[in-house]
Amino acid sequence: MQTRRSVLMSATAAFAASALPARAASRPPASSASPATRASRENGLVRLTLPGPSGPHPVGTVSLHLVDGTRSDPWVTSQPYRELMIDVRYPARTVAGHRRAPQMLPGAAAGFAALNSFSDVPADKVDWAATRTHAHEGAPVERGSGPFPVVLHSPGAGDPRTLGTTLCDDLASRGYVVVSVDHTYDASAVEFPGGRVEDSVLPAAYAEASPDEKRIRALLKKTIGVRVADTRFVLDALPSALPRTLRGMLDFGHLGMFGQSAGGFTALQAMHDDPRIAAAADLDGLLAHQQEDSTPGHLSTVAADGVDRPFLLIGKDGNDLRTVPSWKAVWRHSHGRHRGLSLRGAEHATYTDAVALIPQIARRLGLPRKTVVKNIGTIAPSHAIGAERGYIAAFFDRWLRGRDDHGLLDGPSGRYPEARFF
Repeated sequence: MQTRRSVLMSATAAFAASALPARAASRPPASSASPATRASRENGLVRLTLPGPSGPHPVGTVSLHLVDGTRSDPWVTSQPYRELMIDVRYPARTVAGHRRAPQMLPGAAAGFAALNSFSDVPADKVDWAATRTHAHEGAPVERGSGPFPVVLHSPGAGDPRTLGTTLCDDLASRGYVVVSVDHTYDASAVEFPGGRVEDSVLPAAYAEASPDEKRIRALLKKTIGVRVADTRFVLDALPSALPRTLRGMLDFGHLGMFGQSAGGFTALQAMHDDPRIAAAADLDGLLAHQQEDSTPGHLSTVAADGVDRPFLLIGKDGNDLRTVPSWKAVWRHSHGRHRGLSLRGAEHATYTDAVALIPQIARRLGLPRKTVVKNIGTIAPSHAIGAERGYIAAFFDRWLRGRDDHGLLDGPSGRYPEARFF
């Protein structure tokens, strides 16, 4: 079976209606005991939990359906407009009486299981729709502390926006509004209001392009280009698309972005292309139109040009300026402040919710330790989660809020001994 890394490279690598205005609609609340969930209990499917956020604020969330009427869909050209789903997480005043949002709606969960990018994990033994986040649907925003700086989130290629829930919930609990974007036809499956589901086209697109390296690179370039266009559209649409209860609570003058894998590439490329983004963090995403981190050449414009604003690179064990040529390029060409580190024992998927979910699946299904290590490495999950939360929050606190992180970003810390700076 392919590793998660190779599946996502296959899915990364694998991989008009201008009269239609951008519109937004709240996602209908999910039932806490849907027929699918009841069936999962009866059938003995594994149910999972996510770690609670560490900040002082409870978290509210709303999901929005956005339509870009200025461009046809780049993946399904018969569609005369581009549709996206996004989640907006925010510090809440109270969450009493508001249900915890599901990590994945049933249709999106089925698509995620079908793609199954985890190595040697039987996805059909897990009830992916049963997992609850720590964000509460429609909870009232904490108005006394706002407006809040905004952080965009982009997931890895082939991943749903919800596979970064642990970090998104945590940032919102620390006083940020976090906007997570599903890149339709790239993500494993996107569920829209009413239950319509659109599956990923990337595996088929990669199969069609293979084994021609030139066509694969073109597909990679298109994938990132679509994601950056999605990001810029979301920024354009958000102020008017927000529900009335959130308007005025987002400080778009202090705006950052982060993501894992292709999402990290998207974050830095979007900052290069859009001056509204003041700081960006890349979690183990190369910055070239290549299939492997270590392959030189075919640099993106962000790697070739550099950027004049702060960025953070966090890699899996072994990924640094010596081993990832595109990281070395962006480092050399950038005039903005930048930091880089890797986590000893981390794997590519360590920077997703897999780090919390895979060990639970392994325990419940009796999977061997090598399956856990293949997916998330040898780092202790609690250490990985703590370090990721700590460094990402410190980065955005420094550059979006001007808060002192007491040197956390400047060198080794006893709090996170697995971190190696480069």
